[in-house]
Amino acid sequence: MLFDAESYRARRASDNAALLSSHAMQPPSQPPERKLSPNAKLAVEFGPLLLFLVASSRLGLIQGTAIFIAAMLVSVGVSWKVERKVAPLTWVTLGMVVVFGGLTVWLGDESFIKLKVTVIEVFIGAALLAGLAFGKLFAKSLLGMALAMDDAGWRKFTVRFALFSFALAGANEYVRRAWDDSAWLWFKVGGLPVSTFVFMLAQMPLAKRHALQKSQDSDAS
Repeated sequence: MLFDAESYRARRASDNAALLSSHAMQPPSQPPERKLSPNAKLAVEFGPLLLFLVASSRLGLIQGTAIFIAAMLVSVGVSWKVERKVAPLTWVTLGMVVVFGGLTVWLGDESFIKLKVTVIEVFIGAALLAGLAFGKLFAKSLLGMALAMDDAGWRKFTVRFALFSFALAGANEYVRRAWDDSAWLWFKVGGLPVSTFVFMLAQMPLAKRHALQKSQDSDAS
């Protein structure tokens, strides 16, 4: 969901899952799971995005993109070196940043890094709906340890999350075409994370209605 709005959701969900299950799932003989310190985690998750904001504001979007690519590579490398795991969506986001960011720097065309947001959001929405069509709940695989819902709840959440991703893609297309670089930059750095946070808050009633505990209690009675 992530130094990038698109992967921030994946990293936070993965962290929550690990926190809930680390002691329960580890045999006593194994060493404790290696984790980044809270300050290091903040730096890894938000450092590249903040560098992108500052560098793009001062040096321009193309130079800021070059710094963003380097910061993303360092950030993911640190996460992998310390924790030996990186969320799958983070790998996808990193690949998109390298490809579209690389084209931006190489060709001197800012449209590629802006288009990256649209491509990732469409990819997320399409993947969720395709998985649902084949009976796969990808959102549950990603967030299942953080949100304990029955499958009916996950199907509803999957549809909502896919539509939300398409809406973000549409919003990005509008902003990148109709507004200047500064407006798009603030949309990416501020608008996308805030929108995702508000969306997740709006799903709390759904999570409560489909909570596993309620399902188990009704089955027992």
